[in-house]
Amino acid sequence: MSSLNRSEPFWREDRCVADEITVLIVEDEDAVRLTLRDYLTKSGFHVFVASDGAGAIEQMLDHDVDVIVSDYRMNILGGHYWIRFLQKYCPDQRVIITSAYLDGNVEIPYPILRKPFDFAELAQRIKALVTN
Repeated sequence: MSSLNRSEPFWREDRCVADEITVLIVEDEDAVRLTLRDYLTKSGFHVFVASDGAGAIEQMLDHDVDVIVSDYRMNILGGHYWIRFLQKYCPDQRVIITSAYLDGNVEIPYPILRKPFDFAELAQRIKALVTN
């Protein structure tokens, strides 16, 4: 597959797959959250956003979510507590964790995408989680 930049939507030829996927972005940095929302929406995903774990819980109560893309380090219900919450109360939820700050000592049972990351790569990972 050819490399795509962040401005062009992913899966033009396979958009019908993305149209069926609902993603929750949990990210405390406004610029990252909103830019990623716009990119994934243009790529055909149904997207909801939250700025922290508490907001994510509200979104999860209001919407069925196929994949959660979540920052690890957040001020409100982030990090280890957020991971523990997901494991205990959402054990079957598909999750991708993003972070620039994780070290090898933190055990996370979900795929990790290190920041900065390519939006097209994230879109590919989301699709793979849902279709595999």
